[in-house]
Amino acid sequence: MVALAASAGGLNALSHVLAALPADFPAALVVVQHLDRRHRSLMADILARRTKLQVNEAVEGDALVAGRVYIAPSNRHLLVNSDGTLSLTQSELVHFVRPSADLLFESTAASYKDRAIAVVLSGSGHDGAMGVTAIKKMGGTVIVQDAKNAEFSGMPEAAKATGGADFVLELDEIAPALQKLCAMIDE
Repeated sequence: MVALAASAGGLNALSHVLAALPADFPAALVVVQHLDRRHRSLMADILARRTKLQVNEAVEGDALVAGRVYIAPSNRHLLVNSDGTLSLTQSELVHFVRPSADLLFESTAASYKDRAIAVVLSGSGHDGAMGVTAIKKMGGTVIVQDAKNAEFSGMPEAAKATGGADFVLELDEIAPALQKLCAMIDE
């Protein structure tokens, strides 16, 4: 299970990572991108044109399938359940945002433990830092985009500051690292 989070500058970062993954990628990918909650998100449509993977906006109860990307809808928290399904909630804002990277990462950590991979990409603020700690506590792996090549460094710097980052990588290095990590986990 790969959980990715981004905010400002995140569309470019997500496009870059997802475009470099093969159609037969061996894990499901769930994505939180901070967006204006007053508008319908076009994120799934945009990303679907930029990757070989199937991309959908997440729906309550979706069953996770390897090689598919599930995007949090605007103004909904996206949670990963231990039965391999997704939940959506409109519970309170976390760090002034909904969807929240922290909630996504925490639910992924609880459900997938050492088989969870969290990726923190470009973004302002510090959403995701608490979730990174949860991923590490449960034995998962954390990849953080190098703040030096992120359009906005806040989220990567906050995630790195937790001390929980296993890898701090340039954008071009993230997709190959995900492929290697998923191959190792599947062995």
